[in-house]
Amino acid sequence: MTQPPAPIPGPDLAALAGLLADRTRAAMCLALLDGRAWTATELARLAGVAPSTATGHLHQLVAGGLLEEERQGRHRYVRLSGPATAEMIESLASHAPMKPTPVRSLSDANRRRALAHARSCYDHLAGTVAVAITDAMTERALLTWDYGPSLSEDGKAWLRAMGIDDHRPRGSCRAHIRTCLDWTERRPHLAGAVGAAFFQRALDAGWATRKGTTRVVVLTDAGRAVLSEELGLADAVLAAPADPA
Repeated sequence: MTQPPAPIPGPDLAALAGLLADRTRAAMCLALLDGRAWTATELARLAGVAPSTATGHLHQLVAGGLLEEERQGRHRYVRLSGPATAEMIESLASHAPMKPTPVRSLSDANRRRALAHARSCYDHLAGTVAVAITDAMTERALLTWDYGPSLSEDGKAWLRAMGIDDHRPRGSCRAHIRTCLDWTERRPHLAGAVGAAFFQRALDAGWATRKGTTRVVVLTDAGRAVLSEELGLADAVLAAPADPA
């Protein structure tokens, strides 16, 4: 009898897929795209499960390398294991079918609009505004696409003039510049070290602020003025949706 071929060694993609195949674990990973460290209790509340159930799921995600844990005294926090994990989850989300969920209130509808307009994607900006920034940088030849996204010399000079560091931190293995496929716009937005530096500059300069502990990012008047003047973004793109409070 012919013996079946021996398994070929390689990455266990099925094991990784299994970690995200559970809706509770997937919801937790999507929530952690805000870049914060969360407690098990917070994630249990978000996922609508008992704390003990959430703890079991978190153990699996930590063991699988998608999350890492931090301890401060008696408190235990978890966060995504790094930018590469965040980029993978955001990319998977952009290819996943949209799950229909009913809009139960005006505030719920407002939150959804605000999230689609501008949000954090781990350490960079996502949403309508982020896609418009990427498009405008391309139109102005600040970004080139001959061999994937890269900064032109004009792009590097422009970032420096904006007070944005365009250098990858020494010793870092993350991409200098890359794009994520935005899961609401289904078009690319700026990511990588440059995307993170751009977003941090926007926060530090007061061009944008975070909305409480959510992923929603709100452009300030100063931010709208800068993006209009520097990149020609239209008022219709920059206009804030209704208050998602």
